[in-house]
Amino acid sequence: MLNLLFSKRFSLVKTFSASFLAFAFIIRLTLYVWSFSEIDFSFINLIKIFGMGFLFDLGSLSYMMALFSIYLLLVPKQFYGCAVDKFITKFSYALMLFLMLFSFLAEIAFWEEYGKRFNFIAVDYLLYTYEVVQNIRQSFHLEIVIAILIVITYFSIKIAKRKDAFKDAFNNSDSFLMKIIPAFFWIFVLSSFHFNVENSDAEVFANQYENEISKSGIYSFFAAFDENELNYNDFYETNPSDNSYQIVRNLLASDNDLLNKNPNSIKRQVFNSGEEQKPNVIFIGLESLSAQFMQRFGNEKNLVPAIDSLAKESIFFTNLQATGTRTIRGIEAIVLSIPPTPGQSIVKRENNDNLFTIGEVFKQKGYTRTFFYGGDGHFDNMNIFFGNNGFNIVDRKNKLRINEVFPVQRTQITDDEVTFENAWGVCDGDLYDKVLKEADAQHKLKKPFFNFVMTSSNHKPYTYPDGIVNIPSEKNREGALKYTDWAFRKFFEEAKTKPWFKNTVFVIMADHAAYSAGRTEIDVKNYHIPAFIYNLKNKNPEEINKLSSQIDIFPTLFGYLNWSYESNLFGKDITKMQKKDERALIANQLKLGLLKEDYVLILDNHKKHTFYQWNKENNELTVKKTDPQFLKESISYYQTAFNLFKNGGLKLPKKSFITPNKLANKAN
Repeated sequence: MLNLLFSKRFSLVKTFSASFLAFAFIIRLTLYVWSFSEIDFSFINLIKIFGMGFLFDLGSLSYMMALFSIYLLLVPKQFYGCAVDKFITKFSYALMLFLMLFSFLAEIAFWEEYGKRFNFIAVDYLLYTYEVVQNIRQSFHLEIVIAILIVITYFSIKIAKRKDAFKDAFNNSDSFLMKIIPAFFWIFVLSSFHFNVENSDAEVFANQYENEISKSGIYSFFAAFDENELNYNDFYETNPSDNSYQIVRNLLASDNDLLNKNPNSIKRQVFNSGEEQKPNVIFIGLESLSAQFMQRFGNEKNLVPAIDSLAKESIFFTNLQATGTRTIRGIEAIVLSIPPTPGQSIVKRENNDNLFTIGEVFKQKGYTRTFFYGGDGHFDNMNIFFGNNGFNIVDRKNKLRINEVFPVQRTQITDDEVTFENAWGVCDGDLYDKVLKEADAQHKLKKPFFNFVMTSSNHKPYTYPDGIVNIPSEKNREGALKYTDWAFRKFFEEAKTKPWFKNTVFVIMADHAAYSAGRTEIDVKNYHIPAFIYNLKNKNPEEINKLSSQIDIFPTLFGYLNWSYESNLFGKDITKMQKKDERALIANQLKLGLLKEDYVLILDNHKKHTFYQWNKENNELTVKKTDPQFLKESISYYQTAFNLFKNGGLKLPKKSFITPNKLANKAN
């Protein structure tokens, strides 16, 4: 039977298949051993993981082998071994071998960073080759990686030659009929796998590490293309649309709000009493700064003393949660004040211009608005998003995109302003220097300014200027945290000398926590981030321990400033929350969660949900019988957010331009 399955013409198919499955097994075993401390070990689960993994590997392999088999099937035997046949066969084999080896090695690096197989993040990174290639160069010793690839490739080809795989592929007389069985086998495997298996079918374990190890990285990568943007109504549990809107309107309503009469809208007028204050506002987004890095939450390593000290001088939100696990999810939550929609962030979606953002509230109050980023804001579509929503841009232009045109002012961080930069951009110290310089210029215009600053130094490859902190650059995250804190302290020392400082409020918050991987489908403790409002007039420092979300921080600031304003935001003023109002929206690209007190409900993209009780002390989730009202609220937040964005409900009203004819008509 094996001789029929692998005719001589298909000898390279046999050799490559054996190599692929062997390497896939080695990678899975490596990930299993690496994550053993996080796995709920049992012998039965071990068998399931590697058994299911083999099936996914075989399915992934079938995409390549079916295509190659069709070629081998259709070429007549009189052309076996001709120059064209040898070129196509050898080139195809080498290309498949390279892609296989590269993807397997890349999985190791991706697992180290995210604790997952390839997912939508890997798809995103493929679109930003400059930043990613530079990050790889700076994070890993490329000469070692290349050497490993060359050695493995060399021995793989040598083994194939030793087994006469190339010789047999060209020197045989296999007829069309002899080739049908092996070709049919791979076509059958491909069709069975493609039409009947989804990547999520591997998720049969309670432990997410086991689920991820069961998958194939290559298949997970291509599956992620289909998951970048999901229609909530097609993939998730829903309420009748009118019910969802009514539930959300009730959840958002408060004594100081006047809701729009449109039942399919969350637009409202927010009223706050007292004299309005209009200080400058600088928001600082701290890259990957988990709450667990702070002394206030039990860290004894003194990694961020300057940020720790701010806790005693600010309005400090001690129970605030990130909405997601990536910077663009943080930006989405902060700027749009919206629950995360499934799949890709709105920051990267089409039709994300002219939206109602916190910038629009600042515009209502007469502020300028500027987005600062130390790298090229082309990455993750940030420049397009901010520029098309009314923010000026200050970033480090990539020379390859120096001539990009934006509808707003774009200012470059110039070479003479840079003392250090890596793949993601200039170091935080250089970025803060640029913020200070621009704030000086903005102050002279005698107009309040709102600056949104996104840092990046606390990000792999963890490189920063030498000689500043006591951990060498590129060594580990702790060094990057110390540098991040050093730059943060230096910024405030210099800001306090500026004439605009006394009239400037600083909002500081992490974009997301540092570790997105976890044992459960949503690792609740890894969404906890710090947030501060600093330098408010006539307001004493205090800690606020209400459970809240990134989407709430700016509505809370607007309350402190006594602003009355038109709103289309999901966020609420944390200071006005009652116990029943406390909640956090936590999600990844597919799982959508609602956290209230010590309960969390998670919606998944198979129109299913799971209701848990969360033990905060050991971060364990225990399945409970679903609370129907909890389920309705969870659905309503996410269904309404998706529908509003998709149907244009977050758009600003179109401006009415007065033409000369209209002026003439008015005159008459």
